[in-house]
Amino acid sequence: MGAYLLYYIVMNDSFFQYLGLEFVRVTELAAISTARWIGKGDNKAADAAAVDAMREALNQIDFAGEIVIGEGAKDESAELYIGEKVGRGNGPVLDIAVDPLECTNSVAYGRPNAITVIAVGSRGCLYKAADSYMEKIAVSGQAKNVVDLDAPVKDNIVRVAKALGKDVSEITVAILDRDRHQDLIQEVRAAGARVQLFTDGDIAMGLAPCLQESPVDMLMGIGGSTEAVIAATALKCLNGEILCRWKPKDETHIKRLRAAGIADFNTILTAEDLAKGRDLAFAATGVLTGPLLEGITWAPERIITHTMVISSNPQTMRVIRTAHNAMNA
Repeated sequence: MGAYLLYYIVMNDSFFQYLGLEFVRVTELAAISTARWIGKGDNKAADAAAVDAMREALNQIDFAGEIVIGEGAKDESAELYIGEKVGRGNGPVLDIAVDPLECTNSVAYGRPNAITVIAVGSRGCLYKAADSYMEKIAVSGQAKNVVDLDAPVKDNIVRVAKALGKDVSEITVAILDRDRHQDLIQEVRAAGARVQLFTDGDIAMGLAPCLQESPVDMLMGIGGSTEAVIAATALKCLNGEILCRWKPKDETHIKRLRAAGIADFNTILTAEDLAKGRDLAFAATGVLTGPLLEGITWAPERIITHTMVISSNPQTMRVIRTAHNAMNA
């Protein structure tokens, strides 16, 4: 995943590079706060700890932000609700998409692959996705022009294998471990490819195809719509691609989408549709080790965090190892 860099701030002509590194502190503090609940069986307390810490940290940054993807509508959440204003109110005006704790159950029960995440774009850049489900394919830049959401599973796998210079038998497809994916799993195996099942966390798995040391070549299946937007922000920065189409699971979700002004469930959305433009940033800190990042390590008098911060302008990716004084964290 590359050498670790010490935490630092660089001021130059790109405020997004600066802000991307500022948001490292946001996800770090959320991760440390929620990590205190690892293995204690209380997913709500773990999530609340991440939300509280993330909101407090956001409000210490010089920017004018609006939550476009968060913990839900104002009547569903007291903090980081959709439409909430965050930041000190001066500086750049930004859209903010947050998942204060992806994989709350992983933290509650000590399972892998939990992260704290934030994605940022200029005002109007991030797609305001209602909370529902989407069918998805995510791939790296090498394969971004060969996948098609309407194509048979085998065809997509064969095309990706050719684009990556691999044999089909070497292709690994990450799929969320849900009953709804039984047919998809069988089709992937019938094509001769490998399946990597995961219990939660399709933001991390969506980015995995873009990481050189990752065994994952594709993400396929149905997952959360809000996670799609956050993943798309990072994928845009990494030259990757995600194709999505609405798949509301029931009438309640259909009504929710229609209330949000979404009437067409057949249109295929790309990374560019979900995260527009060049001024984008993404930060995620590992809570429990997964495909994206190492989890938090508790050392004598120190807490060690590992954070990935990605920006599109300039196009950079950093993996940052930070040692926090345990007395002050």
